[in-house]
Amino acid sequence: MAKSDSFYIRAKVVQNGTTFTQEEIDLGSFVNLGVKSSTLLRIHNIAVQYADGNEVQDAISGASALKFAWQLTTQSQTAMVYADDKSLVSSGSLGLYNAQTAEDGSASADFSTGFVTDRMDIAPQHWRNGYLVGVDSMFLGIDGNGTATSGNIVVSIVLECTLENATQATATALALSQQ
Repeated sequence: MAKSDSFYIRAKVVQNGTTFTQEEIDLGSFVNLGVKSSTLLRIHNIAVQYADGNEVQDAISGASALKFAWQLTTQSQTAMVYADDKSLVSSGSLGLYNAQTAEDGSASADFSTGFVTDRMDIAPQHWRNGYLVGVDSMFLGIDGNGTATSGNIVVSIVLECTLENATQATATALALSQQ
């Protein structure tokens, strides 16, 4: 098989308070590591959606500052990892800050006067050839420094992928870049 047409894999993870949580993404129907031939997954692009746990259209609100970080890894983790961890495929974060105060001096539950930072630290679209994956599962994890009164944060991702046959060159690249 040559390279396939693009297809999409979708996943989401729901915040679990202020502790790390992750969900497994089964790739067994895509990746095939055989003795004579192998099929690998190449991730070309990742799109991320942050949403309130109650409804997608509801505002994330309820504190003066919140930050949620997410990561996509090729190995199960118990916490967020740094970029030097070879299992890290992609990561990013959403930071919210509310400078507005209510009449009683408390922080307002509305983020309308603060700022929002949405960044992707590492992403396959930043690389020339995307990111090659040769594992049966990946893991989408999230952690945060607070909880929103509007509900748990949900991080959803859409991966744009293709399949390709393993060659000596791709097997070498895979061995050098992942655990």
